Amino acid sequence: MRRAEIKMHSELAGWLSQDENGYHFQYAAEYLQKVDPKPISLTLPLQEKVFTSNVLFAFFDGLIPEGWLLEIAEKNWKLNPRDRMGLLLACCKDCIGAVSVHAVKGDEA
Repeated sequence: MRRAEIKMHSELAGWLSQDENGYHFQYAAEYLQKVDPKPISLTLPLQEKVFTSNVLFAFFDGLIPEGWLLEIAEKNWKLNPRDRMGLLLACCKDCIGAVSVHAVKGDEA
């Protein structure tokens, strides 16, 4: 299983994981209890229930670079372009916008 912390404005918002059953995203209970929490995406509204998908959620897939920048990342880090979670973990720690993705150490498969 691979896991990532998903941060909104540098604050833990939830966790994204990938296992043999697909992808899972869950908001952190502390984040949901904030005074005015914001969803990380309109497609991932605030809820306690875990979101599950067979493919990487479109919002997270949209964070992955494209074109020449993706080619550079693939070549320099020897990443498989079909490994969307691997690309997300390698390339999206410092994204443009409010959301960032941080690999949870020790969960690499």
